[in-house]
Amino acid sequence: MTPPTDQLMKFRTPLFAFISAIAIMVSTSETAAQPTGKLVLYTSQPDRDAQQTVEGFRKHHPGVDVEIFRSGTTEVMNKLTAEIAAGQPRADLLLIADAVSMERLKATGQLLAYADADVRQFPADAYDKEKTYFGTKLITTGIIVNRSATMKPKAWADLLKPDAKGQVVLPSPLYSGAAAIHMAALASHPALGESYYEHLGKNGALALRGNGAVLTAVAGGQKMYGVIVEFMALNAKAKGSPVDFVFPAEGVSIVTEPVAILRGTKNVAAARAFVDFLLSNEGQELAAAQGYFPARKDVKPPPGFPEVRELKIMPIDIADMLKRDEANKKRFAELFGG
Repeated sequence: MTPPTDQLMKFRTPLFAFISAIAIMVSTSETAAQPTGKLVLYTSQPDRDAQQTVEGFRKHHPGVDVEIFRSGTTEVMNKLTAEIAAGQPRADLLLIADAVSMERLKATGQLLAYADADVRQFPADAYDKEKTYFGTKLITTGIIVNRSATMKPKAWADLLKPDAKGQVVLPSPLYSGAAAIHMAALASHPALGESYYEHLGKNGALALRGNGAVLTAVAGGQKMYGVIVEFMALNAKAKGSPVDFVFPAEGVSIVTEPVAILRGTKNVAAARAFVDFLLSNEGQELAAAQGYFPARKDVKPPPGFPEVRELKIMPIDIADMLKRDEANKKRFAELFGG
């Protein structure tokens, strides 16, 4: 028997009211869960990449304002270290070129672990096992070659040949975190060893401040060969620069451009949301669109890049490098100047 309409309405009215109340509560909860406020990001990313990264994050979290301090890894770390020593750290987030600096901060208890960060699609060696920092991309270092060069190097050892005398430029580990890791990786390689940089110096190699200066010198023809991170060379080549890039036979060093939340952050929710964005599929696709190897295994590298599985990566013990870092930099300064 069908109940009268007025009886149905008496039943439905409180039900609809209950459903509406739940919907309002859910909507209010979602709004409340959105982080707001301010974040201070210290980064060694290029200006364009840093701005694009922040813009991508703010599409999802428009209530968060992000202030950026950008410089080379060494200068960023010097600024942060001085602020920590003074008891006035400003940074909420750190996004830099190397894991060694992150290990140093971790050892002194300056990083805030993020146990719930989703790293299921990341290689195990791309993030700290205690989840205090997370790799956001894979950046390799190889050889950039001007196309007018007579000798076409295939290996790191080729830069020691007479044909390369006075024609090699390299970034300084005193400024570049990637260069510091690269120096340690080559020193640990059985076929190259700690004497490799000494031989480079004797062959007339010149140290420049960073990778950008290396690109300018080789692309402009002032020098024929350079030690450089792959994305700068490959992106310049794609834009018509007269250069080629070599993944040397001995292998390449690699940095993961890790991100970390500082222990003293005043906005944990927003800082975690920023990390989530960088590790997300969208954040990794942005990295690939900017011309980098993404760290996520389910995101394709940029056109013209080899698959990550094709790379021969030189292993490095980050903890051991941390112990040797100052000695390596001192030795580099003695060989090439400060």
